[in-house]
Amino acid sequence: MSVTHEYLEQRLERPSLVARLGVGDWLWAMALIAGALFAHRRYAELMDIYEIGILYGTAIAFIPLGWAWKPLRGLGVVVAALSIGSVSLYGSELAAGESRFFLKYLLSSQSAIMWMSALFVMATVAYWFGFATRSEFTYKVGSALTWSAAAMGLVGLMVRWRESYLISPDVGHIPVSNLYEVFILFAIITGLLYLYYEKRYATRAMGAFALTVISGAVAFLLWYQFERGAHEIQPLVPALQSYWMKIHVPANFVGYGAFALAAMVGVAYLIADSRPAGFIAKRLPSLTQMDDVMYKAIALGFAFFTVATVLGAMWAAEAWGGYWSWDPKETWALIVWLNYAAWLHLRLTKGWRGRPLAWWAVVGLFVTLFAFLGVNMFLSGLHSYGSL
Repeated sequence: MSVTHEYLEQRLERPSLVARLGVGDWLWAMALIAGALFAHRRYAELMDIYEIGILYGTAIAFIPLGWAWKPLRGLGVVVAALSIGSVSLYGSELAAGESRFFLKYLLSSQSAIMWMSALFVMATVAYWFGFATRSEFTYKVGSALTWSAAAMGLVGLMVRWRESYLISPDVGHIPVSNLYEVFILFAIITGLLYLYYEKRYATRAMGAFALTVISGAVAFLLWYQFERGAHEIQPLVPALQSYWMKIHVPANFVGYGAFALAAMVGVAYLIADSRPAGFIAKRLPSLTQMDDVMYKAIALGFAFFTVATVLGAMWAAEAWGGYWSWDPKETWALIVWLNYAAWLHLRLTKGWRGRPLAWWAVVGLFVTLFAFLGVNMFLSGLHSYGSL
């Protein structure tokens, strides 16, 4: 009873959230609202009521996120400044991307995405070098490169969005409509999720594993661009011309990114558990800490994937007249959902920990990869517009 009483006293004495907020927190909130108002005023003619709601809803959602994770603010400022600068350089002429130096080599969507790709690969090398040498400086370089890559990727997507409207207002759309664009989104989200856990657990040793899967996504992205010309902006097919895409796809890829991160931490866990006195195990965090990262990443991913699945069903009802049609993409999304629901169930109710769940997280990545990419490659259905 005394422990409970002491805990309650501490809770009562703790200042409320509003009381703990500083000047920087309120400036962050005002900057987001001002940015939403600016975007609404400038592009109102291109948005319907639902898209306006998404705009303000996103701004409001990022306020507490920036309060809780302060490094996100710096990222937001950099991305906003570079994106606005790029859009200003373009003006109303898409051809400016080939004639103006900063657009051609740095701030056009393709230039920014290429910089993102290079920075993620360099970050992977830096993390592995830091892992091998235990160099804290090299680890910090890896973190800085990952932040820079995420920033350039976001700038690339923001500018690509504007470029699509410069082609034609009828072509304009948010850049989350095909495999090329969502692979960029996947790399960014996975990188940011890793950076969050890096700060939360005060260790950079998992970066080598987390960045490896991102570099794999970058390799596919580059192949897809140069082999298939996937970077070309294309008009949306009718089924994708919906405000649902703007919320369904990002929610989905928070899930995919979290599942990928959990799998790579699972790989690290299995190596360390197999050879506890080995070279790799000595450089990694404790098994308990890695197990906790796996759990929290999968719990976060499952929550977002669940929301995305519900949103997808609502979108399907609007586009095709039914909430569920057992299309291959829908069926495999359900398999992914059931896979991670079972993972969480066994951990929370049966007390499973460690090696079995690490293996499960790794296998789960391949299940998710097939749902994400394999369905588009080998199966056809209502989602065939996303095929390779």
